[in-house]
Amino acid sequence: MKDKHIKICVIGAGSPYTPEIIERLAQMQEALPVTEISLMDIDETRLDIMHGFCSRYAAGLGFKVKITKTIDRKQAIIGSAFVLTQIRVGGNAARVKDERIPMSMGLVGQETTGAGGFAKALRTIPVMLDIAKDVQELAPNAWIINYTNPTGLITEALTGKVKIAGLCAGGLFPRNWTAEALGINPKDVYYNFAGLNHMNFAYDITINGRPITGKEFSAAADKFDSVDKELILKLGALPSPYLQYYFHKGKKLLKSEKTRGEEVMILEKEIFHDFSTSSSKPESLKKRGGGGYSEVACDIMDAIFNNRDAWAVVNAPNKGILPFLPNDAVIEVPCIVNASGITPIAQNSPPKAVWGLISAVKNYEMLTVEAATTGCNDTALLALVAHPLIGDYDLAVPLLEKILEVLNGN
Repeated sequence: MKDKHIKICVIGAGSPYTPEIIERLAQMQEALPVTEISLMDIDETRLDIMHGFCSRYAAGLGFKVKITKTIDRKQAIIGSAFVLTQIRVGGNAARVKDERIPMSMGLVGQETTGAGGFAKALRTIPVMLDIAKDVQELAPNAWIINYTNPTGLITEALTGKVKIAGLCAGGLFPRNWTAEALGINPKDVYYNFAGLNHMNFAYDITINGRPITGKEFSAAADKFDSVDKELILKLGALPSPYLQYYFHKGKKLLKSEKTRGEEVMILEKEIFHDFSTSSSKPESLKKRGGGGYSEVACDIMDAIFNNRDAWAVVNAPNKGILPFLPNDAVIEVPCIVNASGITPIAQNSPPKAVWGLISAVKNYEMLTVEAATTGCNDTALLALVAHPLIGDYDLAVPLLEKILEVLNGN
């Protein structure tokens, strides 16, 4: 794969996170000799704004790279070594519906967790499969670097069809929060880490190779404001912030007038207005939240391109890491990444108290992937019944009807 020039395409380039990629690539010009970045999006207005901003931003960073724009996905993919996918099928308007429908039935309304994540998966997996077909045809040696949510389900749907790294910045949260709590370098922090995307736990934490003390673990637990500290201490593991939707269900039923999706729609009007006139990342972007993706994505590309062993948390087939799950089930786990691919690293077992929860959500995920790829509504219904945040047939039937009505444009 080694070449003097790299073309990268970004599908869903109208995302406000695209400038992160430009910034990180500018910092890594020696390691990753990127000569062309093709920005692709179906929303021409957002694409035009992002192309203009990224061109100005790259110039300001001294990043001499050709940045093109297109609404033609195939044109973007041709000749690419890496295909970065960060799409939101249906835009934020679809996200709002994903959040509102569960809330109307007394369920958690969150875009990747529970019924909201289910709806998003049904809408997104078929599009990602189409992208994978284009990559197979037009750039068969390319890697898909995926940040499209729900990334675990998408990775499971595409595994075996293309080379894919399913990523999430959440794998770095335990490292960064522990380092911040203890005033140390994040690179000195390692841990066992296992579970699913947005359903994971970091445990057996070490600092420069020595086990973390109880006092240090308590300090790290203080950095979490989404899960009760006493529960964290009892588990002995730092959970994904998304575990709040499972451990504190009653508190997480939205009571405000706006969903997060509705808030994001308002924020992005301001952000894109600023992008259209700015040459540096606007302050309004900080209000959007999220981010942190480019560090992981670019490090993965560096490891693959330069055949350099890199430790990274990736969504990858289980292969016996979690013995209570099928070997082909995609989990989120530390891996060694290089030109040969992605190899999961054996982990100590996560706390027994969460085995059942992980298994139940994985059961739901595998059924959802099957439903999204086959179009079988019976399988979709069983997926909702299997999900621990739903788990009620009498709820699942009308819930699925509402989701399918929106999905089918009725």
